Amino acid sequence: MSARGGAGVGALAGTKVVVLEGLGPTPFISMLLSDMGAEVVRVARPRHRSAREIGQTKGLTPDRDVVNRGTTSVEVDLKSPSGIESVLQLIESADIFIEGFRPGVVERLGLGPEVLLERNRAIVFARITGYGQSGRLARSVGHDINYVAQSGVLHTLGHPGERPRPAVNYLGDYAGGGALGAFGIVCALLEAARSGSGQVVDVSMVDGAALLTARMQGLRAAGLFSDEPGTNHVDNGAPFYDTYRCADGRFVAVGALEEDFYRPFLAGLGSDTTAWPDRNDEANWPQLRTLIEERIGTKPMAEWAEIFDGTDACVSPVLNFPEAARDPHNTERAVFVDVDGVLQPAPSPRLGRTPSRVPGQSAREGADIGDVIADWSRDTAPVDSIH
Repeated sequence: MSARGGAGVGALAGTKVVVLEGLGPTPFISMLLSDMGAEVVRVARPRHRSAREIGQTKGLTPDRDVVNRGTTSVEVDLKSPSGIESVLQLIESADIFIEGFRPGVVERLGLGPEVLLERNRAIVFARITGYGQSGRLARSVGHDINYVAQSGVLHTLGHPGERPRPAVNYLGDYAGGGALGAFGIVCALLEAARSGSGQVVDVSMVDGAALLTARMQGLRAAGLFSDEPGTNHVDNGAPFYDTYRCADGRFVAVGALEEDFYRPFLAGLGSDTTAWPDRNDEANWPQLRTLIEERIGTKPMAEWAEIFDGTDACVSPVLNFPEAARDPHNTERAVFVDVDGVLQPAPSPRLGRTPSRVPGQSAREGADIGDVIADWSRDTAPVDSIH
């Protein structure tokens, strides 16, 4: 990591990132780096986009495109030799390059790892794909639902005998690919600061989603986690770790796993539970679930939230996005911010000495790549003298 960029805000201030425009984890990684102070330039194709791209982004104006907040967008014709040369000139001053195409695509464009590392030996070259750069599925297309299915994660998201339900596209795109991709990039950046040499970071959403299962794999090996979904303690199997419908049709989430939490949970239910069956006997779980359902169904969500507020019962109201933004705890911590009328999550995690940037800048569209090259060149010492 070079000392480029002068004064700035965030732990990654002075770090320069070039990212080829894409969907899913690619812009999310860019946002994570930008939030921490990196200067991110997104290389976009001229606006004659495909029907697929238009369909996925219809109505999404730059001020609402949260994952591209803080980035600068430049339009470049990557089928033009002059366009490719412009990107390569930008690379000479960059610390990180990110692309999310299928294996072989950037090589055909003339932007492969060997070319970029020749222009800048310290560049961190991040490749974000569904299945990785190797393996029989490496060139296959897919989406989050395919990657979490391939990893084994999707199988665990359901009730016994029911079809698995994908968790939006949080687990593959944003956790397995995005968050872990950013982690890998920063690891490579840290190593480059020591060695002076960059490297390729192979980010696979299947790999990342699989990594999220580490704890469950250990429990399974110990005979403590069943392959039948919806039968384990933390997959809706246990009646004391599930969601329940309230009298108003809303839901509360119950996480009273440990005995110390289960006791105040029973106390908060406000009924005589002394005759309730032993929760440690899984044969009693169906009956226990029915008893909890009946009791939770007698009061609205807000009343249950008030009853359990300040207790150790591990009961939470299931909030929608606007409610989460208004929640007192989330408000006190500024978990969400409003930027020009667009509700969005604040940067995370929080660093004490080098705090992240406060979101306030939507994507800057239509910058001239020549101006960016000139700005970065003035701000960059010769590559050989950086490390």
